[in-house]
Amino acid sequence: MQLSRDELLGAYRRMATIRQFEERLHDEIMTGEIAGFTHLYAGQEAVAVGVCDHLSVDDMIVSTHRGHGHCIAKGCDVPGMMQEIFGKAGGLCKGRGGSMHIADLSVGMLGANGIVGGGAPQAVGAALAAKLDGKGRVAIAFSGDGACNQGTTFEAMNMAVVTKAPAIFVFENNHYSEHTGDAYAVGTAKDIASRAEAFGMRAWRANGCDYFDTYETMRELLDYVRAGNGPAAIELDTERFYGHFEGDPQRYRGKGEVDRLREERDCLKAFRARVGEAKLLDAAELDAIDAEVAALIDASVTAARAAPAPDPATVAEDVYVDYF
Repeated sequence: MQLSRDELLGAYRRMATIRQFEERLHDEIMTGEIAGFTHLYAGQEAVAVGVCDHLSVDDMIVSTHRGHGHCIAKGCDVPGMMQEIFGKAGGLCKGRGGSMHIADLSVGMLGANGIVGGGAPQAVGAALAAKLDGKGRVAIAFSGDGACNQGTTFEAMNMAVVTKAPAIFVFENNHYSEHTGDAYAVGTAKDIASRAEAFGMRAWRANGCDYFDTYETMRELLDYVRAGNGPAAIELDTERFYGHFEGDPQRYRGKGEVDRLREERDCLKAFRARVGEAKLLDAAELDAIDAEVAALIDASVTAARAAPAPDPATVAEDVYVDYF
């Protein structure tokens, strides 16, 4: 499917926003102004954007501890995200969630999750609600190669098949579960998709460093699920450019590995090369987007620094839901 010029520009803008957001956080964390653990998504942008570009605001996603990219791709407000990460009252979750727990129900982002494999059961619950309301919505669980070993994920996949829920399990295989390589930790010879197939659902595979391959594969998968065929899964081969968390010394990586990946498997470089060779967009247009994104990130950091912290008197608010 040929994307329009505006669609291509939009896809690049979203990927560039994720990249610059994460690169800037990498620097800001060194100042000591951001509390808690932060897990950066740089390198995996084509997955989040290639998946979410098919979704409407009514479709739902559940994210992981490495969730900034999913949030941006699903339409979360960037300044609001930055304030949340800085722990400010104007954050999307009033400064209470921080990096690993950003959520915005108004755009279908049900939340990032600090528990490995914790999002899959939530996505199945959301998918069951979508099935009952009959409006054609889907729910997506983003997971990594570490979550594919979790019992919560297995149970969720089984329940999705049994109930024929419109749930989609997106496995981002960046080849490291925290600090452990997938060749060592995944028993199915690095083939995560086959695990989903064993539960009785269809599974797809795509190059998660290629926006176009991800986008086209997801289009086929979503058509299948929206047609009422039950759940599906996709394994996307991708890379992360930073450690498991900020401050990770990455001694488990080979010498020069990250430099090689940034040169050979950078999804933004691949996108620029593809649209340039096809004469769909020119470098000047993409450079202009980079500059606009840089200004947005600068303004978001400045605003987050200046924003007030939550009032301690509100600490007990939003802890429990009151249904009465």
